[in-house]
Amino acid sequence: MAEANPTASRVGDEMHLDLAERMSYADYLHLDTLLSAQKPLTDQHDEVLFIVIHHVQELWLRLAAHELQAAMASIRADDLPPAFKGLARVTRIQEQLIQAWDVLSTLTPADYLAFRGALGQSSGFQSHQYRLLEFLLGAKDGRMLLPHRHDEAVHGRLRAALDAPSLYDEALRLLRLRGFPIPDGVVERDFSEPHQFDERVRDVWLTIYRNSKQHFDLYELAEELVDVEDWFQQWRFRHMKTVERIIGLKKGTGGSAGVGFLRTALERSFFPELWDLRTLL
Repeated sequence: MAEANPTASRVGDEMHLDLAERMSYADYLHLDTLLSAQKPLTDQHDEVLFIVIHHVQELWLRLAAHELQAAMASIRADDLPPAFKGLARVTRIQEQLIQAWDVLSTLTPADYLAFRGALGQSSGFQSHQYRLLEFLLGAKDGRMLLPHRHDEAVHGRLRAALDAPSLYDEALRLLRLRGFPIPDGVVERDFSEPHQFDERVRDVWLTIYRNSKQHFDLYELAEELVDVEDWFQQWRFRHMKTVERIIGLKKGTGGSAGVGFLRTALERSFFPELWDLRTLL
């Protein structure tokens, strides 16, 4: 058998090389738009890193919200297999979000302080895609709409998500549809407020876990939800530690308490009954 020539061209005769009148890779992805969005405000080398990491995170957040909304629609329709696929994909997206902090953590305090002043009042807590993700997961807080009042379209989308059932609300409504004794006040309420721990809901999930073979799809749904929250909390923790590593306990550029503000999110649970029941199994 003839050995391959390592110096030979890899360009074959059948490859499409004349793209003047055809859609190219760059055309399909609108790379001119995407790659022109990195516009540093200073001449500091590391500002490009800072911008790119946040652009990457925003793209992943967009996909995560897209998948969550599809999963919620499947749960609402009592069609769980597509929901499992979507939620599993969300956890893989969250893994990428966590790894993005690993790259940003190569930014030293001195590197960041060299361009931090150029950020003005901009801050990550103003990300409307992150806020949408939190609302979809059930972290409802109407005051978080305030930074978006100046953008009518964004404010409207967030308002709709705030007022609508969350991922967990849809799961609990499905349990009620399946005949489980979920209280009226849990599934018929003001969804702009976060779900509060309820022992009766915990006991329904406990029944499902104790009879997992009988209710396997609901048991799998519960574990997918726990996966999502587990990865999300890891993302929050990594965010908090990256910020602490770079700016210590300074206030955030948006006026928040910085690390202190980020730390408060770690104390909150999207699906409290699913965590509590483990002690009782």
